[in-house]
Amino acid sequence: MPSLSIVMPSMNEEETIRICIEKAQFIFKKYGIEGEIIVADNSSDRTAEIAASMGARVIGPIKGYGNAYLKGLAEAKGDYIAIADADNTYDLLELDRFLDPLMAGEADFIMGTRLKGNIKKGAMPWLHQYIGNPFLTGTLNFLFKTKISDAHCGMRAFTKEALEKMNLKTYGMELASEMVIEAAKCELRIKEVPITYYSRRAPSKLRSFHDGWRHMRFMMLYRPLPFLLLPGAVVFILGVLITGSLLISANAAESRLHSFILGCMLLILGGQTLSTGGYMKTYGIVRGVYPKDKGSTAKWLNYHSLEKELLVGSLILGAGLLLGLKVVYTWISSGYGSLSEVKNAVISMVFAFIGLQMIFSAIILSVMLLEVDTDW
Repeated sequence: MPSLSIVMPSMNEEETIRICIEKAQFIFKKYGIEGEIIVADNSSDRTAEIAASMGARVIGPIKGYGNAYLKGLAEAKGDYIAIADADNTYDLLELDRFLDPLMAGEADFIMGTRLKGNIKKGAMPWLHQYIGNPFLTGTLNFLFKTKISDAHCGMRAFTKEALEKMNLKTYGMELASEMVIEAAKCELRIKEVPITYYSRRAPSKLRSFHDGWRHMRFMMLYRPLPFLLLPGAVVFILGVLITGSLLISANAAESRLHSFILGCMLLILGGQTLSTGGYMKTYGIVRGVYPKDKGSTAKWLNYHSLEKELLVGSLILGAGLLLGLKVVYTWISSGYGSLSEVKNAVISMVFAFIGLQMIFSAIILSVMLLEVDTDW
């Protein structure tokens, strides 16, 4: 059995795959260990042919960055596993910085850091180096209590046991974030080592804003509370306070119409945000993102709670419709003339909207949870 597995995703890297494999083979010789090189390929050039001729095990074609790593990692048999891109932007001769602490039992998961290492001129766009990467890394550190400097460095190493603990599922670029999040969630010992980052020969396949949003969206899936549920609750409560204070004061809603409309808008916006947070939470449960427990998760999955939401939504919608019918009746009674029922008309629409939102949310959530085991 190999002691070290090196997994490299590749897509049209015929210019660099040879040097990457040669560096990996040098590491095997340096440590005097059995090793395997797994190339998860999706190339239309000679990348796969070159890799196979040099003794690498080529699997594919595999589409998608995360999917390539998932397939490659599933094939890895080594006690220690290293990952890096096949474009030679990461120097595999620096793998000893990763392997030494792993083999010494000092860590379970080793991250490379380019930002504390040496970034060669032109290797990383300034937008990534000074804005995108620090912002996404800082967000991840804040949400998941990690202390890393470069969350999207693609050169990493970990033990086989660490890989088996991490529940990796993502098929896209966000696998880089998922791996760090899972390592933190599993309480793995994480260590960073500075590395050198070189320029690519071929054009980069990264899409700055698209890929950045995928990482952000994935963190929202893991932590919907600070992104959606908490802000939504604050906005909704603020809307209740503004609208309620104007309703209980005589003629205040009509005399302070702009404040009244603002309060109603906050109610609607808060309700929408809370619903979106609920969808994210439920999707995370369906995907197995959260650990199983008998507490809040079980309550969330309880179908009867969805029935209650459906009932409450129906009552709120009914109240809005009744209030709306009252406005229509008053208008008919006045001979279809001018009518000063702004307060009741607005409240009727808000109630109807929130009621419908709750009904639709109950239906969507119940459909999402159809095949989920609720006996947690």
